[in-house]
Amino acid sequence: MTAIDREKLVATEEISPPRKPFVLLTAAILSLAVGLGSLAGGIFGAWYTWDHAVAQDVTTPDDAVIPETPVRGPFTMWAQADIITHHQLENTGGLYYSQMPREVPMVDENGAAVLDESGEQVMGPNEARASWIPATTLTTTLGLGIVSYALSAFAVVIGLTLMFTGYVFLYIRKRAVVL
Repeated sequence: MTAIDREKLVATEEISPPRKPFVLLTAAILSLAVGLGSLAGGIFGAWYTWDHAVAQDVTTPDDAVIPETPVRGPFTMWAQADIITHHQLENTGGLYYSQMPREVPMVDENGAAVLDESGEQVMGPNEARASWIPATTLTTTLGLGIVSYALSAFAVVIGLTLMFTGYVFLYIRKRAVVL
């Protein structure tokens, strides 16, 4: 290499501005955008669950694990679901819905068996078993509220992590030079 070639090489290196990695910029923008969306979604999910719990205006009973507290967050939702199940088991003799017969023998107001024309005992719906349907609906709804809070917390953590990652990508890009 001659001196003239060296001067041309040095001159072209000085003239061309350093390039920044485009991939890091793209990754940073995507991380920041998705992170912000995840953060906003997590905050909205927690607010939405809280707002609907407040609208129901439910308070845990005095025999709950967390007594006489408005049901708002995941712990009071768990306490309410637990006491509903506890009371339901007390009312059904410790039996769950699937453990109870669908029909029971009918009795009159004196406690005597009701018989049909052929002398067979008349069977009727099991009201104790049917009482499990609203109890199960309530406990399932409270469980979904707990899952909603957990998912919202996860979305917030992931959002913050992605936003931090996007910032790191921008920081690296600022200091990186591609030859």
